[in-house]
Amino acid sequence: MSQDPWLQNYDATCRLAQEVAENLHERNRQQKTGGNPAKINMTLRASLQKLKQNISQLKEGLLRASSARRLMQPEADRRQNLIDDLLTREKQLNATFRGDVTEPESSRSTLMGMGSGTSGGGAANPWLINESEDTRGLTFGEIKQQQQRVIEVQDAGLDALAAVISRHKIMGQEIGNELDEQNEIIDDLTHLVDKTDNSIRNETRRVKLVETKSASCGMLVVIVLLLIAIVVVAVWPV
Repeated sequence: MSQDPWLQNYDATCRLAQEVAENLHERNRQQKTGGNPAKINMTLRASLQKLKQNISQLKEGLLRASSARRLMQPEADRRQNLIDDLLTREKQLNATFRGDVTEPESSRSTLMGMGSGTSGGGAANPWLINESEDTRGLTFGEIKQQQQRVIEVQDAGLDALAAVISRHKIMGQEIGNELDEQNEIIDDLTHLVDKTDNSIRNETRRVKLVETKSASCGMLVVIVLLLIAIVVVAVWPV
C-alpha cells in the first residue's frame, strides 16, 4: 500500500529538522574550536526557511483533508499533534541558531553517539533529549522505523474500519432492495384486494337485480291466479 503523500511530506520535514539540528551542532563545534562557520550559517538559514515552508504546507494539507472529510477525527488530531511537535522543534532550532539558547549537554546524547557508532570522537546530537521510554536507547534510524511501524498499524486499522463501513453500506443497500421488493408485493396485494372488492360489489348488484325480478314475477303469478279464480267463480253455476 502506497504511503499517504502527507505522511511522506512529514517524514521529509522531520529529516530536514534533524539535518538542521546536526548542522547547528556542527556550527557550535566549529565556533568552540575557532573555525569559520559562515558557510554553515548560510546553509542553516536556507534550511530553517525551508523547514518553515514545509510545516506551513503540512498545516495547509491537513486543513484541506479535514475540510473534505478525508480523515477520521482521531487521525486528524494525531497529525495536528505531529505538526505541533514540529512547530516546537522549529522554534527551538531558530532560538539556537540566533544564540538565544545554548545546546544542552546530555548523557543521553553521549550514549546515542556511542550506540550509533560515530567515529572520530564527534559528539552526539543534543536534540535527542526529553524522549519517551519507548524511544529511549534507540538510534535515529530505529526511532524512525518505530514511527513507521506505528503509522502502518494505524493505516491498517483505518483500512479495517473502511472495510467494515463498506460491508455495512452493502448490507444497507441489500436491506433497501429487500424493502423495495416487499413494497412491490404489498402494492400487488392491494391492487388484487381492490379488484376483488369491485368484483364482489358487481356480483352483489346482480343478485339484488335478480331478487327484484323474482319478486315481480311472483306478483304477476299471484295476479294471474286471482284473475282465473274470479273468472271461474263468475261462470260457475249457482
